[in-house]
Amino acid sequence: MVSQFVSTHEVGLLGNLDFDFPEGTHAVGRLDSHSEGLLILTTNKKVTRLLFQGSKPHQRTYLVLVNRQVTPYNLERLRTGVEFKIQGGVSYKTAPCEVDIVTEPEIHFESPYQLSPRASYTWLRISLTEGRFHQVRKMVAAINHKVKRLVRVSIEDLRLDNLQPGCVKELEESAFFRLLKIDDY
Repeated sequence: MVSQFVSTHEVGLLGNLDFDFPEGTHAVGRLDSHSEGLLILTTNKKVTRLLFQGSKPHQRTYLVLVNRQVTPYNLERLRTGVEFKIQGGVSYKTAPCEVDIVTEPEIHFESPYQLSPRASYTWLRISLTEGRFHQVRKMVAAINHKVKRLVRVSIEDLRLDNLQPGCVKELEESAFFRLLKIDDY
């Protein structure tokens, strides 16, 4: 599904979920249609500004399945920043981030994508504080790999844990802001 309630295209929408969303609910930190995982929905208009445009950067963590084995050299390139083109052909270099190879990803639901049993893959845990231009996918492409699965597992201390696809978990606003490390609400 896509991270929106209305679309002119025939796609799965948030409004199709079995949940009675309050008037004015919107997605914060959208996921593209080929990504999975934690999506914040709120009626508080200040959350986007505080979380993504505030003075303190907020960390987002993804589990990323990529084709082939990632070499130590390419792992270090991801950690220190890679360059890719953004809109208008402008070069953009990513900020340093945390990247590790994961042998046992903590995902508690099956992938809708079929992977070849003969192919080689690597799971990465990527934690960053920026997230522009489908950044994780472009970072992986910059080291000549391809993302096969991308799952956002956390934003700061707000974690996906074992929440299943299509399920909604409500939080009290004070817990929500505490987990996201947003102090000035």
